[in-house]
Amino acid sequence: MTSKTFPCPVLFLSFSLLMTVMGASYLCAPGPAGAQSKQAASAAGSTQQPAAEIRGTWSGTFFSKHSNVASFTMTVVINPDSRGRLIGSSSLDSDCLKGAQLEVTVTGSKVVLAGSDDEGDNITVRGTVDKTGTLLKASYILNGSATGRCETDGGTGSLARR
Repeated sequence: MTSKTFPCPVLFLSFSLLMTVMGASYLCAPGPAGAQSKQAASAAGSTQQPAAEIRGTWSGTFFSKHSNVASFTMTVVINPDSRGRLIGSSSLDSDCLKGAQLEVTVTGSKVVLAGSDDEGDNITVRGTVDKTGTLLKASYILNGSATGRCETDGGTGSLARR
């Protein structure tokens, strides 16, 4: 049986390459759990905002960016479902969308309402809740169903907390 030995320069070169790729501080840093928990605590304390309280009833008017498309009013009642996720039941005064069920996502003061009605028409509303927590200024995108009843539309508006 023969054994192979590596000369010292090869080991030194391998170690140098490892240090370059990983960084010397990684080898001397606390374990992964300690580093991750410090980073998470730092990130949570400095960059994340508390989520806006969005539950309740909101209503308002949206205006198309196209002059030939009528504005529509929308009322949304937002509550948690059985799993704790926020959902919204909407009623609309629109030729292109009827009573869409919406999934609600809140990240800080940013809110997204997205869903569809029984006929397959879709709407996405993206906006920001003001500092008082009573006004959601937003833009919308509406995609008509395969029936061709309505074209894609977009515009802006706002929902106020009732």
